[in-house]
Amino acid sequence: MPRTLLASFANRITMPDLRISQGEKMTPGRIRIELLAGLTVALALVPEAVAFAFVAGVHPLVGLYAAFLVGLITAIFGGRPGMISGATGALAVVMVALVAEHGVEYLFATVVLMGILQVFAGVMRWGKFIRLVPHPVMLGFVNGLAIVIFLAQLTQFKVPGTVESTGHGAGGGEWLTGAPLLMMLGLVAATMAIIWVMPRITKVIPAPLAGIAITAGVVIAFGLDVPRVGDLASIQGGLPPFHIPAVPLTLETLEIILPYAVILAAIGLIESLLTLNLVGEMTGQRGGASQECVAQGASNIVTGFFGGMGGCAMIGQSMINVKSGGRTRIAGIAAALFLLMFILFASPLIEQIPLAALVGVMFMVVIGTFAWNSLRILARVPMTDAVVIVLVTCVTVYADLAVAVVVGVIVSALAYAWNNARRIHATSYRTPEGAKVYQIQGPLFFGSSDGFVELFDLKEDPSLVIVDFADSRVVDQSALQAIEAVAAKYEAAGKKIQLRHLSRDCHQLLTKAGHLMVDSADDPDYGLAVDYDVRTGILGGH
Repeated sequence: MPRTLLASFANRITMPDLRISQGEKMTPGRIRIELLAGLTVALALVPEAVAFAFVAGVHPLVGLYAAFLVGLITAIFGGRPGMISGATGALAVVMVALVAEHGVEYLFATVVLMGILQVFAGVMRWGKFIRLVPHPVMLGFVNGLAIVIFLAQLTQFKVPGTVESTGHGAGGGEWLTGAPLLMMLGLVAATMAIIWVMPRITKVIPAPLAGIAITAGVVIAFGLDVPRVGDLASIQGGLPPFHIPAVPLTLETLEIILPYAVILAAIGLIESLLTLNLVGEMTGQRGGASQECVAQGASNIVTGFFGGMGGCAMIGQSMINVKSGGRTRIAGIAAALFLLMFILFASPLIEQIPLAALVGVMFMVVIGTFAWNSLRILARVPMTDAVVIVLVTCVTVYADLAVAVVVGVIVSALAYAWNNARRIHATSYRTPEGAKVYQIQGPLFFGSSDGFVELFDLKEDPSLVIVDFADSRVVDQSALQAIEAVAAKYEAAGKKIQLRHLSRDCHQLLTKAGHLMVDSADDPDYGLAVDYDVRTGILGGH
């Protein structure tokens, strides 16, 4: 990596900024809100990290350590203050096959390599390509993740000890019935009601935290027999120990972990960057995509060396943080440190929290995350956009996020290409000298190249034909091939063809391909009408 490139990127990295907005100072009241938001997020992180560790087939502490380390590092150095990262189900469903076949040590090595790839993507500024994701794909993304978060909570309605962890769905196990089910539903509804009512009473305490505290207090005070965090697994442990993955440093190891690392890096960055955009829309912040890539990568490198399963941005916890008032890096840092304190000192207390309280919080996140307006606009937007919204939502639920986003972008790109391909047309007129001028309108690229060829009337045209590109653009190799095909036909018929009003980029493209027989700088503002002869046979096939 060139030193100048690294230095240039380092200069662009934003150092931790604890301000809420430009000109606004940090006050004791704001710090209190940030800390309480962090505490709320930390409480919600515990069952999620444990559940995703089960999905990946590793010890619960492996998921908790990942939530702590990834959350802390990305909170300090990430590209979007207020965003929460940790162990996620999107990564866990990929890890399970690796752990089952090769063991947890290969997982740690994979996480390190995954982090290296993400840092490389950040240094190369590939994060900017997230802007290519269309808005319908974003709507499908949030709707799909809302459904995934909802389905993930259904495992809490099963008898503890019988749940079989799976990717997105409820998994196997015995469902709660009778009084236990009614009590669970009642506590979930009570938590949701508290979260809904609390902001209307006071905003001193974040509503999700109040919901958890009140519901937990009622359960503990009355000794209600309902599933609790401790029924999932014990979260007690020590500080994450430094540990070099015990794998042989051979090409065979690289062949094993590289495919997984590439997939995990891609999924992690896609989910993180989409969450970054979503949080940015809610908080009015912009930029930071490449910095987020580096932060995600650095956190995963560290996590791999400290016995964690790696992670990425978590949309559910990010929504909890933002809705609780978290706007700065303090909330994310506090969430990670609170989680560590739970592991070290407060595990007996945290394990008494009823799962119903946390499920209620996550159900409110689902309601707040789902883009309900997308249902209303489905009949109003173009059919292609409506299909993309539904398609990305379904693929997110039934496959995974990375596949859904790629599918959505491909479908959107194809639809865009098709719509632009239909725009190619031409008007024509005769000059006093007898030449025929075709005025091309619309972009000339792979989708419109066939239509471009069909615009010309070879038999009826005079000996000199001028193709005017004042209202068009020559975009790609398919366009060059189409121009050559037309020129070859006229040449075979003993007629001559010239190009006019090429913009600078079109001129450079055609000159590089060797099509232009006149080497002259065309005016990019079309101030000059320079005619170019066309050389055929450059691309072959004639």
